[in-house]
Amino acid sequence: MTIFGPIPSRRLGASLGVNNIPYKICSYNCVYCQVGRTLHMQMKRTLYSNPSEVFDEVKKKVERIRETQQNVDYISIVPDGEPTLDSSLGELIERLKELGLPVAVITNSSLTWDKSVQEDLKKADWVSVKIDAISPNTWKQINRPHASLSLDEILQGMQEFAGSYTGTLCTETMLVKELNDNPEELTAIANFIKSRIRPYKAYIGVPTRPPAEPWVSRPEPESITAAYAIFTKEGLNAETLTGYESSGFVVTDNPVEEILEITAVHPMRSDAVKDVLNRFGVGEDVLQQLVKEGRIRKVHYEGWDYYIRVMR
Repeated sequence: MTIFGPIPSRRLGASLGVNNIPYKICSYNCVYCQVGRTLHMQMKRTLYSNPSEVFDEVKKKVERIRETQQNVDYISIVPDGEPTLDSSLGELIERLKELGLPVAVITNSSLTWDKSVQEDLKKADWVSVKIDAISPNTWKQINRPHASLSLDEILQGMQEFAGSYTGTLCTETMLVKELNDNPEELTAIANFIKSRIRPYKAYIGVPTRPPAEPWVSRPEPESITAAYAIFTKEGLNAETLTGYESSGFVVTDNPVEEILEITAVHPMRSDAVKDVLNRFGVGEDVLQQLVKEGRIRKVHYEGWDYYIRVMR
């Protein structure tokens, strides 16, 4: 499952996803992860992708998308694990940029202390780094990191990368009710982002799809508003990501296969799935058959049904 989408992204428009990491290999086990719990905790970089093979696959996909009069705004390396664990990430970015499209990487920042990771990320046009907590206890509660990771080293690594990166740098802070939505933690996060990272934009997110842990919930509206106020008071160009993107998923050929590809990394809400099927004249009975066969599962979250691929 290397390529998926394009999917409608609140940050990147029509985003063609590249999944360069095997299923759920990550350095974090975030409580809010939309793809589920981490199956293999890892922090050592390993050769996971073949840049030439991925390039060929993405090129064919982009050409097919353009044939159908649709477009791609970004090629986004955003797997269902941590992308910087792939030791071929830098070469992969370089090859993908040959297609003439900007390349984005969304990272949990856990390996930014590694100089080789910093050098690889510098090759991307757009990078988002995660900063969910500044206090170690909150960091461990919300991100559940690999035991050998150090928050101080990660924060220092992020600062070093920010100081030398020339592309578009953004931060993302995911708020979880009663974990990191208190004024003290938010003020510390905002202060660090402003003084050490100085990003183009600081995004504030909340869980919008079924999280890894069922007890996770989004903060109250007042807490989200307070977070935005704290960030902007620090002088940050802040934006909240609190709503569902849209149902505008780009599908070019086999709708069932492409739904399976997308839901392996990006859970789809029921209206988005039905929209894709309707565009191809495929009945919803196909969806129910996929559930019956155990190829996808249906999860109810905040008033909506979501479909997530079952990985074996």
